[in-house]
Amino acid sequence: MGKEKKEDVLFFAHDLEKVVKQLGKEKLIESLKKMLLIRNFEIRAESAYLQGKVGGFFHSYIGQEAIQTSAVQVMGVKQWWITSYRCHALALLLGATPNELMAELYGRANGNALGRGGSMHFFTENLLGGFGIVGGQVPIATGAAFAIDYKKKFPKIDVHSKDVAVCFLGDGAVAQGAFHESLNLASLWNLPCVYVVENNEWGMGTHVNRAISVRGIAESKAPGYGMKGYTFDGMDFFNCFAGFQHVFEEVKRSSRPVLVEVLTERFKGHSVSDPGLYRSKEDLSKCMERDPLNIMVKILTSFKMLKEEEYKQLDNEQKEIVLAAMKYADESPWPDPITLEEDVFAP
Repeated sequence: MGKEKKEDVLFFAHDLEKVVKQLGKEKLIESLKKMLLIRNFEIRAESAYLQGKVGGFFHSYIGQEAIQTSAVQVMGVKQWWITSYRCHALALLLGATPNELMAELYGRANGNALGRGGSMHFFTENLLGGFGIVGGQVPIATGAAFAIDYKKKFPKIDVHSKDVAVCFLGDGAVAQGAFHESLNLASLWNLPCVYVVENNEWGMGTHVNRAISVRGIAESKAPGYGMKGYTFDGMDFFNCFAGFQHVFEEVKRSSRPVLVEVLTERFKGHSVSDPGLYRSKEDLSKCMERDPLNIMVKILTSFKMLKEEEYKQLDNEQKEIVLAAMKYADESPWPDPITLEEDVFAP
């Protein structure tokens, strides 16, 4: 395992040809389709928000699609997955349908959380939720890793089916006490948790260099908790895939936590209400030159696995799926007010 230098950052080293050969055309095209579905879902859902059809908050994942797509490709849907309020992509990747997610955004009764959760709180069988509190998901992920470890030691309690808990958090959450307490416990107790800091450079409107005291979050923070740290290129699906594959095997082998920093940059504001005036149009245009979709298409084209017209067809197919989901949500019933207090357990 080596490192690749890009500007002043050392990324996890990967053999592109080896990754392409390992995945093959079918799996790579499938991953591209998932990234296109995420991109189209976010674009149309944001449009629906601006039309007043979606209430509450809305945090787009545009620009970060390669990260979670590659992670799920490596580790499979059967792990415990936990993420922040920027949760639409992970829910789609873990099997939630565009219909149920769009209906949830619209606040309809047949939505993913019966219209009660909205944009920040999607769930699936293996997704323990999107969390609206910054850093709130990190202790939950640590608890999930504890459960995995406990069942390994006492297999009669339950049939063990999961290897790791995977926790996605933003760079802004690194300053939260819950982050540090969780990593400390995970290291003390040898818990199989992969903590993934999706460093998209902006915690709301504050640049990471003005909020976090060190550069190189994983490789500077991880040693303080006796764990390994890695840095991936979040715009490059292939680098992320190789990195997550290495980390997954390492955690399964050692049952030790790992901290990963994935460098990316979102193409939108922090939320739909954020115009993003803290960065210039030139800076935004520069980061969009490394669009993860364009990088993947360029590589697939170079390996003669994809043609331009095929890419356009794939994009249109995903667009139609999302448009159908919007129609489904529009025609879905509103929740009956009589059900408002159902499933509420607080006294």
